[in-house]
Amino acid sequence: MLLTRLGVPKLWGEDHEAVWPFLRRFVSPIVVALAPSYGYGLERVPADGGGVVAANHLSAIDPPLVGAFCPRPVIFMTKAELLAIPVAGELLTWAGAFPVRRGEGDRESVRQARALARQGHLVGVFVEGTRQRFGHPGRMHPGGVMIAIQEGVPIVPCGLYSFGWGLRQRRPCALVWGEPMDLSEYPRSGRGYREAAQIVGGEITRLWRLAGDAVGGGFPPVLADGSKRSGLVPPTRTRPSRAVAVSAG
Repeated sequence: MLLTRLGVPKLWGEDHEAVWPFLRRFVSPIVVALAPSYGYGLERVPADGGGVVAANHLSAIDPPLVGAFCPRPVIFMTKAELLAIPVAGELLTWAGAFPVRRGEGDRESVRQARALARQGHLVGVFVEGTRQRFGHPGRMHPGGVMIAIQEGVPIVPCGLYSFGWGLRQRRPCALVWGEPMDLSEYPRSGRGYREAAQIVGGEITRLWRLAGDAVGGGFPPVLADGSKRSGLVPPTRTRPSRAVAVSAG
């Protein structure tokens, strides 16, 4: 990564919280130009404290869409191959993204995600593990809910409607945020994680349907569940709470 080797991250002290407003100010308008989009329910994202953003995954535009329509920085668990791409990979790394090896247990990435959530950050996880090819949310893997349960932080569900988007097919997209989900009632066991993942998956599917309704309805100001429409939000820098209250395909 040439720019990183040249020491560019030292300009902001290698602090992703410091560079995040800068990246968002310049990247988000490009994202919305490539995918005419709106976000709904942004006020539901917790203002501080750790959490796991759990989203479905339908197209390559999904990670920057989540970043553009989240009032706080999101640190993504990202497939290692994406971080190796020139420029794009560097930008993601500067924003705090860290690699996960898909298709195998990656204990180091899970440890890193847990530490970030514990420190008060929002960790972004595409909980199906990879992009879905048929336009519908797929089976939810338990990794994201496991991180939330083990660290005692909420799941922040996000439904994305972006199927069919591509650089040559710049379709409108939408995302809808749900209320934070407290999973403390579920045991710290494989069975508990699977049960929680099923509940979270149902909520993400509901939000995905609402996002589809938003696109089909020409982006109404309010959706059926009361979710309010928002454009790009001003970039702000938030410091994570230190109280003990982390793959893009």
